[in-house]
Amino acid sequence: MVLTSVGKMVGLQKKASGIRNICVLAHVDHGKTTLADCLISSNGIISSRLAGKLRYLDSREDEQIRGITMKSSAISLHFVKGDQEYLINLIDSPGHVDFSSEVSTAVRLCDGCIIVVDAVEGVCPQTQAVLRQAWLENIRPVLVINKIDRLIVELKLTPQEAYLHLKNILEQINAVTGTLFTSKVLEERAEKETESETVSDSSPGDQIYDWSTGLEDTDDSHLYFSPEHGNVVFASAIDGWGFGIEHFAKLYSQKIGIKPAVLLKTLWGDYYLNTKAKKIMKGDQSKGKKPLFVQLVLDNIWSLYEAVMKRDKEKIEKIVTSLGLRIGARESRHADPKVHLNAICSQWLPISDAVLSMVCNKIPSPLEITAERVEKLMCVGARTFDSLPPETQELKSAFMKCSSEGTAPVIVFVSKMFPVDAKALPQNKPRPLTQEEIAHRRELAKRRHAEKLAASQGKELSEKPPSENSPEVTGNTGDTKGDSMTSKAVKQEADNKEYFIAFARVFSGVVKRGQKIFVLGPKYDPAESLHKVRLSSQCPATDDLPAVPHMTCCTLENLYLLMGRELEDLEEVPAGNVLGIGGLQDFVLKSATLSTSPACPPFTPLNFEATPIVRVAVEPKHPSDMPQLVRGMKLLNQADPCVQVLIQETGEHVLVTAGEVHLQRCLDDLKERFAKVQISVSAPIIPFRETITRPPKVDMVNEEIGKQQKVAVIHQTKEDQNKIPEGIQVDSDGLVTINTPNKQATLSVRAMPLPEEVTRLLEENSDLIRTMEQLNTSLNEDKKTHEINQKTLDRIKEFKQKLEKSLQGRKWRNAVDQIWSFGPRKCGPNILLHNFGDYKRSVWQCLGNSVKEVGKYRDFDNSIVSGFQLATLSGPMCEEPLMGVCFTVEKWEINKAGDTVSHNRNQSVTDSPEKMSKHKGESVLADCYGPFSGQLIATMKEACRYALQAKPQRLMAAMYTCEIMATAEVLGRVYAVLSKREGRVLQEEMKEGTDVFIIKAVLPVAESFGFADEIRKRTSGLASPQLVFSHWEIISSDPFWVPTTEEEYLHFGEKADSENQARKYMNAVRKRKGLYVEEKIVEHAEKQRTLSRNK
Repeated sequence: MVLTSVGKMVGLQKKASGIRNICVLAHVDHGKTTLADCLISSNGIISSRLAGKLRYLDSREDEQIRGITMKSSAISLHFVKGDQEYLINLIDSPGHVDFSSEVSTAVRLCDGCIIVVDAVEGVCPQTQAVLRQAWLENIRPVLVINKIDRLIVELKLTPQEAYLHLKNILEQINAVTGTLFTSKVLEERAEKETESETVSDSSPGDQIYDWSTGLEDTDDSHLYFSPEHGNVVFASAIDGWGFGIEHFAKLYSQKIGIKPAVLLKTLWGDYYLNTKAKKIMKGDQSKGKKPLFVQLVLDNIWSLYEAVMKRDKEKIEKIVTSLGLRIGARESRHADPKVHLNAICSQWLPISDAVLSMVCNKIPSPLEITAERVEKLMCVGARTFDSLPPETQELKSAFMKCSSEGTAPVIVFVSKMFPVDAKALPQNKPRPLTQEEIAHRRELAKRRHAEKLAASQGKELSEKPPSENSPEVTGNTGDTKGDSMTSKAVKQEADNKEYFIAFARVFSGVVKRGQKIFVLGPKYDPAESLHKVRLSSQCPATDDLPAVPHMTCCTLENLYLLMGRELEDLEEVPAGNVLGIGGLQDFVLKSATLSTSPACPPFTPLNFEATPIVRVAVEPKHPSDMPQLVRGMKLLNQADPCVQVLIQETGEHVLVTAGEVHLQRCLDDLKERFAKVQISVSAPIIPFRETITRPPKVDMVNEEIGKQQKVAVIHQTKEDQNKIPEGIQVDSDGLVTINTPNKQATLSVRAMPLPEEVTRLLEENSDLIRTMEQLNTSLNEDKKTHEINQKTLDRIKEFKQKLEKSLQGRKWRNAVDQIWSFGPRKCGPNILLHNFGDYKRSVWQCLGNSVKEVGKYRDFDNSIVSGFQLATLSGPMCEEPLMGVCFTVEKWEINKAGDTVSHNRNQSVTDSPEKMSKHKGESVLADCYGPFSGQLIATMKEACRYALQAKPQRLMAAMYTCEIMATAEVLGRVYAVLSKREGRVLQEEMKEGTDVFIIKAVLPVAESFGFADEIRKRTSGLASPQLVFSHWEIISSDPFWVPTTEEEYLHFGEKADSENQARKYMNAVRKRKGLYVEEKIVEHAEKQRTLSRNK
């Protein structure tokens, strides 16, 4: 039975000091949802017997089937500790790497998190990822080491071995926290020398490893997990028990007669109990004694497990009576000893008490939000807090107070939108009738019955009461019939519609139903709008709202208390609470900031760990269903924080997802929930990149290529591939010279491969390059640049220095100053340099060295840049974007108009006087949008393409890093699957104290489909991989390679039929895009018959 009513929850919401917003984070299958079940059962929402089996927060069918969580869902719990009452808003999150975006949405709404770690597997890749996410959001973590029963039952460790194993896990986790902390300290030290001195005193020294010295109260002690700090719980959620060492400290302080404070400090660490002297001594290992933790805690748990597993009735009875527990006959007689064990442990050491009391003690309430976190949330992009408008800075105090007064501005952050069935909404639920309603209905039924009787007897109804009432009654009944008919129709309509509820948290003020509020998009700038919108605490009516970009006004229709699978209606929600908001689906796409004050800045965008990389094209089986599919994809885009929905140039509708499991879930949702139509899905669209490399030193049979032969080899293969048209000159070193069709301009372009570190640098700083581009544009248009703050300029300077450092050597002399543009889309990993004449413009204008370009180049330089952007967006091999290529424009001549006499068309004749006058220096407006600019764009694009083809071209494949945990007996099979799929093992290491190997490998995305399933099948489920997109890697083989030297002919034969991986990929992409593919097609193949057969 549910112990807490909604009314009670509403009362608790008003007391911010008693609220705890927490999420449960962990690697996949470490027991988050089971732990959540145990906590939920403490509130009577589910039976404690079903905790762990029901997985209450996994409400989707596919979550139950697969056994993994796929979305973050919230529930509110009531917890009483002493005379204090707490409201705990618990959010369960997925552990699978494909759904790490859901973790980001959960973390943003919380003040603290429970990190769950499997006692056997220890720290896994996703554990590190979630710790990093919690760190980035400035929320406080506490630790639950789960599945300790596996150490007893599966690994069969002794208590002493288990203690060392647990100690080792703690050290690993603290090492991760330590690296995060030290990197932060170093960053701060670099920024502010003065502040760093104070922080460096508290930099993590011995503390990470030496637990006994974790007692002195240093600045960073709260960051590390240590049982004596009370932020670690040892648990087995499936068996329903968990404890922090303070539980045992209290227990034994009475028995042994040692103060609880002393026991707290010594129960974990190298201490042992000297029973004769009744003293706690240091240095257990050196003296060969049992540590206190083993002697007082683990031994007892081990002996209990041993007794129950061996069915030792006498011992069990002795333990139960000494602990003063009452175990039901049903549990003690049960065939499965685990049931008996659960009954004893969940009474002796209830996990919910241990975890929730740790949460209440260690995790801050919404009132204790740190100034650092507030500033981080309020500063979007490169802006600093000081550069925000003063009205915006004033809101910081509202955040810090977290006050629920009527005057406080309302600030709400929506982290995601989630779909809900219409039936699940509280207003559509069948509700129990009240006593009055039951009495009323009974009365109506009686009257109807009386009327029927009267009608059948055919009597005239005289006397007044019935006659007066009868028309009223019949009217009523008629009304109810009509109502029921219309309500049925409305219900059917509503059932077909998906409702979206915003998953949100109130940071300040009180949110009320029907309140009008501003919705601020991620690009909203409060500085722009403050002078447009009058500052008032009330949101103005939508009619007189001035047009402010990225800001709309809406009404909050419904507020909900999130209770896992249930929703409860609320009238108002004060600050510090997590809630659901209905009626925002037309205003919010994925996340947004809501506020009654237009001075409120949009919150910093969420940090997503996974990059969406897996693309598929989707179309309906019946073309008439296209509108439903488009609508369904819009809804899917809104419902999933990580998915991207695009329409490509080819007209295909494309879904971009984070991985295979994510893709499968999105497709299921699209079919069954959002579009409700049959769809056909293409094979995954695998992204590639095109690049060039230096000419190879050795040929395909590792013979060194001679100087004379080298040119011959390259040109021989290239000439077969692409005959260069007339009018284009290609030098021996790859300089391409080309004229525009009207012969008025000549371009010479050379392509060079960029060093790897430069490509990486450009990729990492794409946002910064985009910012530079915006600043340069505003400088060129003479706009005010008040928002260039020093921090951004410093970052740009630092980026420039790094580039100069990486681009050294004779051929890169002055290259950084000559950078004209980046591409594609002006922020990609390719560079355009200018190396001709007196042209001065560069991308570094924003650093103050802006030069207004004059003369003949000024009007057409944008055409050259546009040509470069087009060339880098689709390369010559298979129309994929380029990567790591530098194009240098060595010559750009705009010829005199007299040269165009050979063109006898009227257009060129009319053109020529204008061109002549321009060269004479007369101030005639240049025709920068005329046909000549278009010709320049096309010519530049062609020049870049031919310059690329003059060098050895290569494809680049997207790569996953793959982490596989496997036992020794299946290692060979794992390697077999990896090598079959072109994978490359980077390292393998054995986990201490287990027989599990961790294999790190890289695997091309193109080969990854079905990889996880194949590994599971081949290893009988003993190994499961985690794939995360990592980087792009050049495929070493040349897609255009043909044998040329004698040795290659001998080795590969004339046709070189052996499969060339790069060529296979290239042709597959060309086929998909409908480009020409050179392949032999056998039309009339016949079986060769031998003579003997024909007889």
